[in-house]
Order: sequence, then structure tokens, then C-alpha cells
Amino acid sequence: MQSDPAYLEAVIDGVIRETRDNDEAADLVYQAAGARIMARFMSLFEASRGERGYVTMQSDPRDDEDAEAIVAGARRYRALGPNFMTKIPVTQAGLKAIEVAVAENLPICATEIFSIAQARAVCDLYEQIAEKTGNRPPFYVTHITGIFDEYLQKVANREGIAVAPAVLKEAGCAVARKEHEFLRERGYRSTMLGGGARGLHHFTEMVGGDIHVTINWSTAKELIDLDGPVVDRMLGATAQETIDELRETLPDFRKAYDEDGLSVDEFEAYGPVQLFRNAFLKGWYLLLAEVVSRRQALAI
Repeated sequence: MQSDPAYLEAVIDGVIRETRDNDEAADLVYQAAGARIMARFMSLFEASRGERGYVTMQSDPRDDEDAEAIVAGARRYRALGPNFMTKIPVTQAGLKAIEVAVAENLPICATEIFSIAQARAVCDLYEQIAEKTGNRPPFYVTHITGIFDEYLQKVANREGIAVAPAVLKEAGCAVARKEHEFLRERGYRSTMLGGGARGLHHFTEMVGGDIHVTINWSTAKELIDLDGPVVDRMLGATAQETIDELRETLPDFRKAYDEDGLSVDEFEAYGPVQLFRNAFLKGWYLLLAEVVSRRQALAI
């Protein structure tokens, strides 16, 4: 089997012969790569009768403020396979797109959630549209722990905020625990998903919860090599003094932790959302750069 770089180069070389539009070419490459992964997980999808084996795809991040473009991307990718799951950010535009996705019975991964307010908004919307249409597609509600911690650390460094490293390390997991309890108390028919891990604790602190956590291979290998005891931590409470210190020293923590910490029209500009989106933008621009590079190399 070809290595992934060789595979992607071959896909790009084929696509740039189909279209002169570099943006369209990048999207076609993304579709080809996504379809390849869907095919690999199709047996799991079929064996589980549609409960597992989904592959999430999120369209061009430059369109994240355009609900119609998000919906168009979801519809385009849906044709790639039955185990496609649309990945949509929980922002003002994203919520409009999620409303359409529920109405069209598209499996949904609601992403870029860093706050209880975002989780509440998307779950309330899902229940509202599901009740109206009778559709209840698979629905995953994320919490991005590590990138939240990364953002708070950047803010603390930039503004000279004194907060103990051990306290700051608890921030993302503290909000995740509250979100987990919030979803359970409200009885939302959703599956919580943890993402954006930056350390082992972003996995180990979630153990014991009704939650799926995505990690990269280096983190997984570290966990395997560690071979530590399995301890239920998700259902334990974060120390109140830790919550108090985070709330007092970091306004962005309060915005995430308090149920009314953010309004819907503030989701888009919230710092952790922007930090996370910048990573997607970087990846997309790298893909575009490769498309342009191959076009120049082949004089197409």
C-alpha cells in the first residue's frame, strides 16, 4: 500500500487535471481522502447497524460564518457514503446549519464547544427540531479540553495573570465534568465526545463518564506504555477552591463554566473557538498550497 503522502500526491495530481479552480481542487482532494477512510470503516458501520464506524468531515473553515456554505458542504459530503457524519461548529452560523442537518436526518458532530452555553444551545436546538420533524439522527456533543487549557495558558502568559500550573491544568476537565453532568441532568439524547487532548489527563480524567474521547496515536501509546490503574474520575467533583481561583483570575473560564457565560452571538468570537479554528485554517491552507505546488510542478 502506498504511504499517505504518495497517495495524496496522486490524488492531487489527478484532481488538478479535472479543474482549474484551486479551491474546488482542494475540496475534491478532501472528498477523496474522506471517502477512502469511510470505506475502511464501512464494515464496522454495517456490523453495528449504523451505530459505529462514522467518519466526520468538516467543510472549508473559511466558510464557517456562512450557514448556507456549511449546509452545502454537508450535502456534498453525504454522497460519499452512508457512514458520513457532518462536523459543524457551534456558532451562530453553525447552529443554523445544524438546524437543517437535523431536519435532513444527517448524523451530526457538534464541534468547537468550549462552554456550557454552547452545549445548552445546540442540545436545545436539536431537541426542538427533532420534536418538530420526528428525525433523531446520531448526535455527538463535543468538549475540547486541551485546546481550552492551551488558550487559557496563552492568556495568562500574555496578561501576566498569576495562576498555579496545577490549577490551570484543571480548567478544561472542570468544564467537561460540568458539561457531562449538565447533559445527564437535562436528559438530552446526545453522546458526549471529548477532543483536543493535549495531555494524558485529558483522557484519564474522563474515565468513568458516558463519553467518547478522541486521542492521537502518540497519546494512546503513552497510555499503553504507562499501563496505569483504571480509576473513575469523571463523576468526581473538581475542588471548589480550584473552580473559585479559575473564576476569579480568568474571565474566559467564567464564560465557559457559567451556563449563561456566553450569548449565541458571542460564540464565534470566543477566544478558544478562534484558536481551534486557526488550526483548521492552517491545515486547509497547507492543502491549497500543495495543490498550487503540484499544479506548478506539472505545468497544469
